[in-house]
Amino acid sequence: MLERQEKTALAVLVCVVGIVLAAHLLFDAVGRPLLADPYSETVPDGALVLLEGSIEGIKETSTGEHLILTVNGTPVFLPENVAAALELHENENVTVYGVVQTYRGEREVVVASAADIRVLK
Repeated sequence: MLERQEKTALAVLVCVVGIVLAAHLLFDAVGRPLLADPYSETVPDGALVLLEGSIEGIKETSTGEHLILTVNGTPVFLPENVAAALELHENENVTVYGVVQTYRGEREVVVASAADIRVLK
C-alpha cells in the first residue's frame, strides 16, 4: 500500500496531467485564431498566419505527391499527408492556418495538418 506522502504525490501528479491535457485541448480548439496573424507580405518567415479566400488554382508538385493551392494569389503548400486527407476544388472559399516560409525565393504558407484548412460554405 502507498504511504501518505506517496498518495499525495500521486494525486498532485494526476491533477497536473489533467490540467495539461485540458489546456492542450482548449488551446487546440481556440488557440490558432488567437495567435495567428492575418497573412500579408510583411509577415516574417516562421510566423503563424491566417489566410482566407477563394482557391484560384490547384496544382501538383513535380513529384505529384504534394499540392500547391493558390489562395488570393498566395501559394499554399500542402504536404502529401495533408493533401491526401482533403478534397478541395477551385473556387471554394477556405480558411487556412499555416506558417510562412520562403521557398526558392517565393513566399508561401505551409500547412501542417488537414485540420488547418476549413472549407467555408
